[in-house]
Amino acid sequence: MLDELKHFLAIVEHGTFREAARRVHLSQPALTAAMHRLEEHFGARLLHRGRSGAVPTAAGAALVPRARAALAALEDGKRAIEEIEGLHAGEVRVGAGATACTYLLPPILAAFRREHARVRFLLRETTSEEALDGLHAGDLDLAILSEGVRGPRGRRARVLPPTHGLEGVQHDLWRTDPLVLVCAPGVDAATAPHVTFRRGATTRALFERFFPEAEIVMELGSIAAVKGNVRAGVGVALVSENAVIDDLARGLLVRVPDSRTPIVRELRVAHRGVERLPPAAAALREVLLAERRRRPARTRLDRAASS
Repeated sequence: MLDELKHFLAIVEHGTFREAARRVHLSQPALTAAMHRLEEHFGARLLHRGRSGAVPTAAGAALVPRARAALAALEDGKRAIEEIEGLHAGEVRVGAGATACTYLLPPILAAFRREHARVRFLLRETTSEEALDGLHAGDLDLAILSEGVRGPRGRRARVLPPTHGLEGVQHDLWRTDPLVLVCAPGVDAATAPHVTFRRGATTRALFERFFPEAEIVMELGSIAAVKGNVRAGVGVALVSENAVIDDLARGLLVRVPDSRTPIVRELRVAHRGVERLPPAAAALREVLLAERRRRPARTRLDRAASS
C-alpha cells in the first residue's frame, strides 16, 4: 500500500489525476486502479472526482495527515538503518528563519561539518509555519521555531498561527533572540516610516503586535534587503540584534530607543521525537542544545525584558 499512499497524496497535492499521473510517472488508468485498490483496502471512498479536479472526501481528508506521517516514519527508519549500517554518512535537513540561517547557525554548522565531514546538510530558510509543515510532512528533521516572546515588562505572547500548533512536535529552548529598532545615523526615527518583513515572518508578526499604528513603507523578504534599505536611510526597522551587531559597531546603524524594546523571542529546536531522529540529525540537536547550555542563563537583554 506504500505506493498507493504516495499516489493518493500526489493527487491531493496536485488536484487532478492527470497532473498526479504525470508527476508519479504512471498512466491515468494505472493511477485510477491504484486508487481503487486503496479505497478497497480502507473500505471507504477517498476522493471526489469531478470536472474541476479531484478533492478528498471526509475519509480522504482524515487519511492525508496519517498517510504523510506513515511515509515519513518509514523514510526515517530507512535513513537511520542506512546510517547505522554505514551505507552513507547521513543527512540532516534543517528549517529555520532568516536570522538563524544567516547569523546564528553558520558557525555551528561549520564546526559540526569539520567533525562530520561526510554528513550532507540541507538548510532551508522558512517561516515558523513553513518549518512546522515541513516537520509534519517529514521533509525536515529539525526546525528552529520562534515559539514565544517576552516584551519589556515580561509579557508573553504566542506568535505561531493557531492552526499550526505544536501537537506531535517536541521542542527545546535553544536561545533567546532580542529584537531592537534601528535606523541609519541622521534619520529622524520619530517621523520615519518602517521597513519590515513580508507577512508570515515571525518578526513581522511581532512588529504588528507591538507597533500596530506604524507606517510601513517596505515589505521585504530577506534580512539583507531590510538592512540595506535601512542603512540607505529609508526608514526604521525592527530586527534581531544578532543581525546588526557589526552594523552598530561600525556606525552604519544606530539603535532607536523605545519603551517597547527589546522584544525577546525564544528560538526552539523542534522535531517529531528524539527516537525518530536519524543519527546525524540527533547529533546536531545535541550540539545545538550543548551550545545553549554554554551560554549565560540570562543576558542583559533578557534582564531588561523582565524588568
